[in-house]
Amino acid sequence: MPQGLPPTETELLHAFEDHLALERRLSRNTVAAYRGDLEQLATFLMRNRTSLGDAPYPLLRRFLAQQHTLGYARATIARRVGAIKTFFRWAVSAGRIQTDPSLLLGRPKVVNRLPSVLRPNEAEILAEAPGSEETNEVTEGDVDPLEHAVALRDRAVLELLYGSGLRVGEVAGLTVDRLDVPRGRVLVLGKGSKERDVPISEYAADALRDYLAEGRDQMASEGSGEASRHLFFNRRRKPFSERDIRSMVERYGATLLPGRRVTPHTLRHSFATHLLEGGADIRAVQELLGHASVATTQRYTHVSRRRLFDAYERAHPRA
Repeated sequence: MPQGLPPTETELLHAFEDHLALERRLSRNTVAAYRGDLEQLATFLMRNRTSLGDAPYPLLRRFLAQQHTLGYARATIARRVGAIKTFFRWAVSAGRIQTDPSLLLGRPKVVNRLPSVLRPNEAEILAEAPGSEETNEVTEGDVDPLEHAVALRDRAVLELLYGSGLRVGEVAGLTVDRLDVPRGRVLVLGKGSKERDVPISEYAADALRDYLAEGRDQMASEGSGEASRHLFFNRRRKPFSERDIRSMVERYGATLLPGRRVTPHTLRHSFATHLLEGGADIRAVQELLGHASVATTQRYTHVSRRRLFDAYERAHPRA
C-alpha cells in the first residue's frame, strides 16, 4: 500500500482485496490491478480531505477527469471505473458504507480493436525457432547443456502457447503433475481458479517429451519445495515467470518477424483464429480458451472474416 494512507483506508483495501482473491477467486493480476486503481483513488481522496468511506460522487468524477488529463488510455480509465464500482458495491453489501456514490458513474467508450494474429506459416516459424540454426549458431559439438535445456524449454512453451492457446499465466503456473503427455492433455488452472482439460498437439507433446527428458533437470529448482513442482524454470533455477515468458516470446518475435510485435497473447489469438478458419465450432473454441462468455470468443470470428475479405480483394479479378 502507498505510504501515508490512514490505517482505516489500508484495512478497508486489504478487506476488499481478500474479497476479490478468496471469495470471487479472481486472478492475481486482476486483484493487483484493482488494488492499484483503488490506491490511486484513496490517495486522491486523502489529498482532498476525505476518504473512501465518505467519497462524494462529484469527487469521483473529478478523479476520473484527472485521469483523462494525465493522458491515461480510455481502456485504463474504463477499468478503473469498473474497479471503483466493484469496490463500492462490495462496501455497501459488507456494511462498510451506507450508500454507493459510484452508481451514476459512466464508463468511457472503448474502441474494440481486433486482436493481432500471425499467419500459420509465421506461427510455425516462431514455434520451431528455439535451437534452430537461425537462432543458435553454435556447432553441435559446442552445445552447452544449459543452452540446450533453454532451447528445449522455449520450444515447449511456444508450442503450448500456440498449439493449445494457453494464457501466459497458465503456462507459468503449470506443474509437472498437471501434464499428461501420453494422453495428450494438460490440466490448466485458468481465470477464477477454474480448471479445464486442454488437448496438446503432437508437436507440443514431442517438445515436452524432449524437455522433460533432456532439459528440465538442468534447470529445475533443487529440493522438494513447492517451486520444485513447476514445469518450467529460468536460468536461475527459479520458476519461469510470466515476465520471463513475455520476454522470451518478444525476443524470438523480434528476431524472426521484424516489424511485428509478438506477445504470448498474439499466439493465443492466432490459435483461436486458425481454429475458426479451419472450421472449428465457436463453442468448442470457447471451451478450449476458457472464456466464460461466447461473446469474448466471437471477436475472433471478426478477425477470420477480415482475413477472408482481404484474401478476396487480393485474389478475385472483380474484387
